[in-house]
Amino acid sequence: MDGSPEMISRRGLLRGKFGSRPREARGWYAVAGLPTGPGNVFWDGWADDDGLFVVGDDGVITHFDGEVWERMSSPAPVPVHALWGRDRSELWAVGWMGLILRFDGAEWHKIRGCVVDAGGKYPSTPENTPLFGICGSDTGQAWVVGDRGTILHFDGTDWAAEVSGTRAHLRSVIRLNDGRLLAAGGDGTVLLRDTEGCWAPLPCSVASNFTGAFTLEDGGALLCGGRYFVDANGFRGDLVRWDGETFEKLFTDQEFSRFRALGRSGQGTLAVGDSGHIHLIRDTRIDRVQSGTGHDLLGLVSLPSGEAMAVGDFGTVLVGDDQALTCFAPAVQAGAEPSVWAEKTSGTDRQLWGMWHDPTHDQLYACGEEGTVLVQDRGKWEALPPVGDLGIHDLTCASDGGLLAAGQLGEIHQFDGTQWREHFDLHMDVTLLSLWSDGAGQIFAAGDEGLVLHWNETDWQRMPSGTKSALYGLWGMDAEHLLAVGDFGQVMRWNGQRWDEFSAGTEHFLFDVWGRSLSDIFVVGLSGTIGHFDGTRWTITPVRARSDLLAVTGTNQDAMAVGAAGAAARFDGQRWHLDATGTTAGLRAVAVDAQGHYFACGDGGTILSRTPES
Repeated sequence: MDGSPEMISRRGLLRGKFGSRPREARGWYAVAGLPTGPGNVFWDGWADDDGLFVVGDDGVITHFDGEVWERMSSPAPVPVHALWGRDRSELWAVGWMGLILRFDGAEWHKIRGCVVDAGGKYPSTPENTPLFGICGSDTGQAWVVGDRGTILHFDGTDWAAEVSGTRAHLRSVIRLNDGRLLAAGGDGTVLLRDTEGCWAPLPCSVASNFTGAFTLEDGGALLCGGRYFVDANGFRGDLVRWDGETFEKLFTDQEFSRFRALGRSGQGTLAVGDSGHIHLIRDTRIDRVQSGTGHDLLGLVSLPSGEAMAVGDFGTVLVGDDQALTCFAPAVQAGAEPSVWAEKTSGTDRQLWGMWHDPTHDQLYACGEEGTVLVQDRGKWEALPPVGDLGIHDLTCASDGGLLAAGQLGEIHQFDGTQWREHFDLHMDVTLLSLWSDGAGQIFAAGDEGLVLHWNETDWQRMPSGTKSALYGLWGMDAEHLLAVGDFGQVMRWNGQRWDEFSAGTEHFLFDVWGRSLSDIFVVGLSGTIGHFDGTRWTITPVRARSDLLAVTGTNQDAMAVGAAGAAARFDGQRWHLDATGTTAGLRAVAVDAQGHYFACGDGGTILSRTPES
């Protein structure tokens, strides 16, 4: 998470509302490609400069080496709850049934727990007591906590129990700045271990079921958890600060979902919890951050880049920056693949959000912020008169053959060859993000809050779309067969009479859709998501792109997707290949001309081209 003075949310970025949202509203990004099922639950992770481990239910341990995720062999099929280690040659994992694993740099080995009886079942023995939290010291000592007040200590050679003085379930243990330890758990239980090795209870007045703890720079600690309230028919979250002497419940004027874990990022302290809630804490302020998921978040992982990663239910893995995992990317070697894209002079440094090819005249257009509209004339890009001061997100042909532009505040304008005039005004602060025309007078527009408009050769009419989610992309075979894509894997299908949901089998945000026929359709989205519909079912295709893919188009022979950080991927009819673009600028739109030349545009007025032979 960078230290720039302003942040914008993912949705603000796509809409061009630069600086319109506070820093804390920035969204998180889903990570794809893990070799696990959608029902997996992830509890924790650990990272060093060489890679990243994520652990969860059923003994799942996955590793990311900077390029691919790999599921590792696990000695026990029980949930793995927490990780700690000084380095990967002595990395510890703890979990259900008293499980303690050690990674030696190559393999995982079971050290303790998961004792089975003659019938192959786990008996109720002290060694099978579930374990949930772990921390350690610079000397290699480690401490683990779990159910019924269990505390285990590794002295560098063996594991042994320490007397906790409680039967409460303990869920977290941390090392304070002065070398003492603090453990927390059910019913407001907080224990302090002094430098002599004795544990003693601390008088906490908040009877929360603590699930996480975090060491503060001032020597104190922050605790998180939640309590069940009958009137709310559910859990409410608690954040409690310990200053070394007393406990104080924070943000008492606000209500939160149950918190599960705490961590640090470049922006401040993070708290994650139920229903996908992420909060950023800075000084005396707490702000909700857009997570893009409703799944419970159970753990936070610190990455070498200073970024953070959240993990949770249903295989959820999120990062606070879409480039967060590039800290593990192998160094680029000399003689790396040259770019197959060439940069063109656009004549502007404005952000470009849309690109459209006029098939009738084989003409290319690009559009963006501050009413920017560009046209390619004899190989050069030239500016048309601006469409006012508002951002323009897409272009298409008008029913009389002119040029239409749509964007912020629900406005649509038409260019008559000399100047722009207003074609439609929704009179609402809702951004139109995509346009589609059948070339014969039928035009559709889609955008924020499920907005869909239809031009029937006479006037614009608002249509019931069946969703309140943002719709980023439109594509159709004809005026009776259209698709619109948006938030949380939303796909809406128009059949000429009404819009219906059309599940693509992903919860990742989808930003664009394009197809050759009703049985050959592509969608692209968050964290390199690419989906394909073959007329019968959707298939989500793994692509080794870490960046979000924001636009897709193609020809009868191939397809092209582009996205954040200069990402581009080409489908050759069999599989997807990553293209070297030679830029790190975000690419937000892509079009192809009649000769099969691809063009992409994006941040800072970037325009690239790719020849069919590349």
